[in-house]
Amino acid sequence: MYFRRCFAPLFHVNAFKTITFMKNLILRYGLYSGALSALFMSVMAWQFHKSGNMSGGEVYGYGGMILSMLFVYLGVRLYRDRERSGVISFGEAFKVGGLIALISCVCYVVAWMLLYEFVMPDFMEKYASFMIENMKAKGADEIKIQETAAQMEQYKEMYKNPLIRAGMTFVEPLPVALFMSLVSAGILRKKA
Repeated sequence: MYFRRCFAPLFHVNAFKTITFMKNLILRYGLYSGALSALFMSVMAWQFHKSGNMSGGEVYGYGGMILSMLFVYLGVRLYRDRERSGVISFGEAFKVGGLIALISCVCYVVAWMLLYEFVMPDFMEKYASFMIENMKAKGADEIKIQETAAQMEQYKEMYKNPLIRAGMTFVEPLPVALFMSLVSAGILRKKA
């Protein structure tokens, strides 16, 4: 009797519909966000590979991440309006947004791993050269240049391991993803 009373809401037809809608929404909007971030990354990687110029990469990269993470906001808003009748707590909104962002981050990692393998296997060599040349152009002292060169050699060695490369890549969009999830939950939360 106690079991049926506690778990009856979970076995109700509407509960299954809500769970199914939430899972489909999270997957769909996560894939939309991931596809957009992969598209931005692909265009940027192709451009950098073609021109050899990596200046402005951070601006374009994080700009693309922010645009792709707008799907976090859109997904949470859709879930709130369609399934929760316009009412959602901060925690639930953050959970939905965070899961959408997590799927997007995984897509970002997969896209980079493929781009690195097939388009830019020499990325770390080019990036290290770019960093050192950039420091020389700005007039950095020789000690700083040597330190950076040594650090770049360590990164090159680490980047050879696909698991470390995937982990480092996953950490890139994570702050943007968490920020957008928090902002979306804060903006969209509504009490009954």
